[in-house]
Amino acid sequence: KETVQNLLTLRFSNALFNPLWSNRYIDNVQITVAESIGVAGRAAFYGKTGALRDMVQNHLLQILSMVAMEPPAKLNADAIRNEKVKVLEALTPMTADTVRDNVIRGQYTEGAIGSESVVGFLEEDGYGTNDDNNEQFANTETFVAIKAEVHNWRWSGVPFYLRTGKRLKKRYSEIVIEFKRQPFSLFEDDPNDFANKMVITIQPDENIRLHTLHKKPGLSGKLKLQPVALDLSSDPLGSNDSYDAYERLLLDIVNGDQTLFMRSDEVEAAWRWTDSIIHSWTEVGLGVMPYSSGTMGPNKSLALPERDNKSWHEG
Repeated sequence: KETVQNLLTLRFSNALFNPLWSNRYIDNVQITVAESIGVAGRAAFYGKTGALRDMVQNHLLQILSMVAMEPPAKLNADAIRNEKVKVLEALTPMTADTVRDNVIRGQYTEGAIGSESVVGFLEEDGYGTNDDNNEQFANTETFVAIKAEVHNWRWSGVPFYLRTGKRLKKRYSEIVIEFKRQPFSLFEDDPNDFANKMVITIQPDENIRLHTLHKKPGLSGKLKLQPVALDLSSDPLGSNDSYDAYERLLLDIVNGDQTLFMRSDEVEAAWRWTDSIIHSWTEVGLGVMPYSSGTMGPNKSLALPERDNKSWHEG
């Protein structure tokens, strides 16, 4: 996606953002990839795979590594991928002692997406309703939420909250960079729960918005504040010079540009961390929690950020 690729430009060509991109100023990072569709004809594959292997191991970890990477020595494929590998290798592995507090698994049941009634995961075409199929796929997660930690000097102490799932309330993908709050406010009506955020929307519409506080217009004797989102769209002039994500990949193949493709050591590092989660939840018997189609996953997934006095940003 154009917006994901623009992360490099946003971070490393703007003196406004680059100095802020660390645990000194960033409170937490959230990455959400929400899908409103079900397994959509992929029953045989998805029933044996689940959301963690299908989405987290590649899509979400690629986004995380782009957000958290150090400046590359050069702007070429190997230099960029070198830094992405370092991020993946710095992810704190999950253990049997930590997986229950840091991972939530879910499976969608019947519900409604908008005005359309939909069936649950085990009733989807391709699974059937016999007992053998239900037993085989009963522990397949269609939703996963994870609190991850990047153990290095730049990101130590900053939680990365990841979540992805099917049959969720709506389809959207976003990256949220939430900055730390001011230690003291001069304004009486400064909302206590407000934090500056950079919200990078990947789909359905690609844009970047910076959430700030501004003065409310008016003649009141007091300064009253209101949240305002500053639009930092990557196409402010409306040139519409954008391409489908697969068109870009095909063009890169033709040109021999490997920047957007994972190198073998990237794949291995991503799988090592993902496997630590799978091994840990298998060891402790971490099962799936049901959630109704048309919601944002199991209620317990809200507890991941709430335990840290934070909350999910709802796109």
